Amino acid sequence: MMGLNYKRILLKVSGEALAGESKCGIDPGIINFVSQEIKSVVSEGAEIAVVIGGGNIFRGFGSSSKDLGIERTQGDYMGMLATVINALALQASLEDNGVISRVQTAIAMQQVAEPYIRRRALRHLEKKRVVIFAAGTGNPYFTTDTAASLRAMEIHADVILKATKIDGVYTEDPLINREAVKFERLSYIDVLNKNLKVMDSTSISLCMDNALPIVVFNLLGKGNLLKVVKGESIGTIISKANI
Repeated sequence: MMGLNYKRILLKVSGEALAGESKCGIDPGIINFVSQEIKSVVSEGAEIAVVIGGGNIFRGFGSSSKDLGIERTQGDYMGMLATVINALALQASLEDNGVISRVQTAIAMQQVAEPYIRRRALRHLEKKRVVIFAAGTGNPYFTTDTAASLRAMEIHADVILKATKIDGVYTEDPLINREAVKFERLSYIDVLNKNLKVMDSTSISLCMDNALPIVVFNLLGKGNLLKVVKGESIGTIISKANI
């Protein structure tokens, strides 16, 4: 049996991924599928934390926010609250699949979830509980990508797994341009210099400064998450060197 290439992982899931084809809200089939994928990894002995976005419910900074007269800071806080909704939904789905989990939020809401306490999160992971980090960093102007990088450093994750609907990083959007070429490996500098829309520049810089690898892969392929954790060559690896 193939061993685990990564023992402790930080899985970044966008809110949009949970919406499925409907673009907004939560698709029950998708969230159940994601829960089963996470369960397969936990069953192999990996420790997994999840940072989840909220774009399927509310995107803090965009034309719709401006049209409503919502300024950036207020909109970002609304987006953080949307991530809490997704985190609670994922927790319910995980536990329905027999996976023990905890939600920790960067904004205090003690009737709903635990506050983010690093040492408590580490203890949960050691006990093989899935930890879902919600509300981003708790600060406006920071994306959930940055929250993923920050939490990954704090829990000493071996890797960030960036879950998308596409099987890696391409020169262009492959859904628009079929001639787009997939990268097997990239360096952090390549991502920044080529302005590849993998994660925002702050999160990439954090990973670069701490030599934390990122794997971009298609979460919606059955068994893909476990394959990545076992080190199989799928997706795109972003690390110190691109060779």
